Amino acid sequence: MIQSFSRASLLVWAAALLAACASLGPQLESPKVTILSVQTLSTDMFAQKFRVRMKVENPNDIELKVRGLDYQILLMGDSFAEGNSSDQFLLPALGEAEFDMAITTNFVSGLGRLISRMGGGKLEDVDYEIVGEVLVDKGMIKKVPFSHKGKVDFTKAAGRKTD
Repeated sequence: MIQSFSRASLLVWAAALLAACASLGPQLESPKVTILSVQTLSTDMFAQKFRVRMKVENPNDIELKVRGLDYQILLMGDSFAEGNSSDQFLLPALGEAEFDMAITTNFVSGLGRLISRMGGGKLEDVDYEIVGEVLVDKGMIKKVPFSHKGKVDFTKAAGRKTD
């Protein structure tokens, strides 16, 4: 009985030590993820392919090894695209990085709804929101959530618009 009590005490102590170590680890601020531009690559009545130029800003004073993004993009409040990107890069401490991400949508869930909401108008300064997680390799931290709202211009293939 004393031996089982000692084992239970040891397990409780080990769990408390692990929790304390985890809480002493670095606390990462959420990166700022913005859409710089959207370029239509192809479109038909079933699907559209876009190249989305992304920018990730690191507010932390440590470099982050990014393994990709899990994301959802909303345009004017409607779901436009979701998925993951496996683009890997180093995000400098207090720095930024840009990359292109290919996304595919279907007409019903993506561009078609956006065009109908715009009333056939130009797709300039479209409100967007991007939410998700940056996948990182930083000790015990594997995912850092993010959320950002801004505006993007669909009419300029190479143009960049930020907040």
